[in-house]
Amino acid sequence: MKHRLFFGLLLSAAFCIPAFAALKAGDHAPDFAAPGSLAGKEFHFSLQAALKKGPVVVYFYPSAYTGGCDLEAHTFAQEKDQFTAAGASIIGVSADSIARLNQFSADPSYCAGRFPVASDPSGKIAASYGVSVTAGSPGMKDVRGAAIGHDFFERETFVIGKDHKIIAVFSSNADHLTPDAHVKKALAIVQQLAASK
Repeated sequence: MKHRLFFGLLLSAAFCIPAFAALKAGDHAPDFAAPGSLAGKEFHFSLQAALKKGPVVVYFYPSAYTGGCDLEAHTFAQEKDQFTAAGASIIGVSADSIARLNQFSADPSYCAGRFPVASDPSGKIAASYGVSVTAGSPGMKDVRGAAIGHDFFERETFVIGKDHKIIAVFSSNADHLTPDAHVKKALAIVQQLAASK
């Protein structure tokens, strides 16, 4: 009887603790691997492999082919050379299917084949970073009139150093940043990192 009571209390306590807390600067960035798309071609993205080359900007966004996300992707594409010059790479992460991302990553109006985007349909990667997920609404359509059919991640950006430590984190909700401001802020941080070497 005592064992059952103890187990019941333990189980109750487990449900009161959030599974994932929001990550902050100084925390260790969780490794992840996911199907990605670059210029319409599918590949396997690994954060661990990307960090061997330099800092990585991991940005979570609600959905391909929606206003703010389109602006953010387009701005990252425009600034890609400056990120590269600072030794940094970029990966966008959403719950979009890889089929949608193959189109989005190649679209000259958005990613333009300049940087990759990764598919996290289960939301497991987003959860490991403490990114909020909102359920998608039935019948919701993107700017092309196509059904979206997936959940939405909060717009949140993480700048991660080669040592797997989070250098900076900012979100549209908490920091009141526009989608293109995420790009500008991330770029300023990686340029400052490069200048300090």
